[in-house]
Amino acid sequence: MVASLPEPPEIERHRAAIVRTDISRPVRMAIEAEILTTDKTFFDYGCGHGGDIDRITQRGYTSAGWDPYYRPDSPLIPSDIVNLGFVLNVIEDSEERRESLCKAWELTQQVLIVATQVLVHDRNIKQIPYNDGIITCRNTFQKYYDQEELKQYIDDALGVDAVPVALGVYFVFRDDQAKESFRASRFRSRLYTPRVRRPVKRFEECEEQLQPLMEFVSDRGRLPVKNELPAEPELVEEFGSIKSAFKVVLQATNEEEWDAIAYRRSLDIQVYLALTQFTKRPTFKQLAPELQYDIKAFFGNYDEACEVADKMLFSLGKPEVIKTACQKSKIGKHLPTALYVHVSALAELDPLLRTYEGCASRTIGRMDGATLIKFHTNKPKISYLFYPDFDTDPHPALQTSMQIDLQDLNVRYRDYSKSQNPPILHRKETFVTPNYPLYEEFAQLTSEEEAAGLLENTSDIGTRDGWQNRLTEYQVEIIDHHVYKKRE
Repeated sequence: MVASLPEPPEIERHRAAIVRTDISRPVRMAIEAEILTTDKTFFDYGCGHGGDIDRITQRGYTSAGWDPYYRPDSPLIPSDIVNLGFVLNVIEDSEERRESLCKAWELTQQVLIVATQVLVHDRNIKQIPYNDGIITCRNTFQKYYDQEELKQYIDDALGVDAVPVALGVYFVFRDDQAKESFRASRFRSRLYTPRVRRPVKRFEECEEQLQPLMEFVSDRGRLPVKNELPAEPELVEEFGSIKSAFKVVLQATNEEEWDAIAYRRSLDIQVYLALTQFTKRPTFKQLAPELQYDIKAFFGNYDEACEVADKMLFSLGKPEVIKTACQKSKIGKHLPTALYVHVSALAELDPLLRTYEGCASRTIGRMDGATLIKFHTNKPKISYLFYPDFDTDPHPALQTSMQIDLQDLNVRYRDYSKSQNPPILHRKETFVTPNYPLYEEFAQLTSEEEAAGLLENTSDIGTRDGWQNRLTEYQVEIIDHHVYKKRE
């Protein structure tokens, strides 16, 4: 049933505001990953005019920087986090380039951020070779790296194992435990503390005291070991032990939900450990203490955990395994040769698919801002698709895509931002899970479009022009995720 357009339209928008930032991409990633926090010092090596320094200082960070042209007299200050952002690209002399990387590393006390322009295969880009770089259309030198070439360059120069974060962005850690904790965190599911289901007097009396324990178990999937929880003394004094305190929590909540959290956390560790096979697997002592406790709680010992993870990883060598996992997935949009999943739903996928995606993202890094992940079922490839208006546009247009061939790690990139007729999405609820904030809104739009006959003959509506022709033919328009008859 197609509604008539209100006169005038009074349509409320219930959406979270999108906060835009002018901080550079690699620094923003460090903040989002909680690598750069306000209690750590930041230094921008090759800071240019100092835009990042000024902007993050305004946010309460302790920051400084140096640049050979714009701030040559500024002191080089050893700092927790050092940024070498898009500096290596513009240095023509290879020895000077390597020296800059090493000097930035010397200043780094915890994490070095290295970001460069990377070379991707895009038929729309024309380049002129020059030495080991290119001359751009602005007549400036740029050294373009392949993603794997960049990692090899950093590793060889610094004697490290750099961690890919996104295309052209790497984090280099001083501490092995911090590095492995960061890697593991990238494969941790986002879980929530189970809600209180039953009135229990003892729980109600001590709910505030029990909150830190509930948050800890929600985060780790297990009870804390001795001295791991700051609130332990108060809980032991009140309940006699941590176990007794948690029994009170179980009385007021559903034990099955806590079991599900533990199971999901064990799967997170399997995915992380499986992917450590692509580099030198860390020893047990190289893992952070909390990760060591997790492994002991879920698997008994490290060898057992690695064995379980390796069995899962090696099964991916059979092409039918991924195809079957995609076909059986209850999450995502199924097409004949692919499964499309919103990035927010990645952690809820079968661990086989999570590991498969990790084979790409752990080595290459995900495309910045990726909205959907495409699992190809007819070839060993993963694609990342960026739809910047996925939440707000009823039928968002594809802006960029990045395809990774898992056989040779070849990366192909395509920019649709200037296309007059880009591909668009329909049935957005199929890409996300029912707990996605806008799931009901997406599903309601699909229901209205189906009722109006708009989604028939889908081959005709896959692009912006095709969809607009369909709307014109049916004399309707889409406003705020609802279908309305056009006024005559």
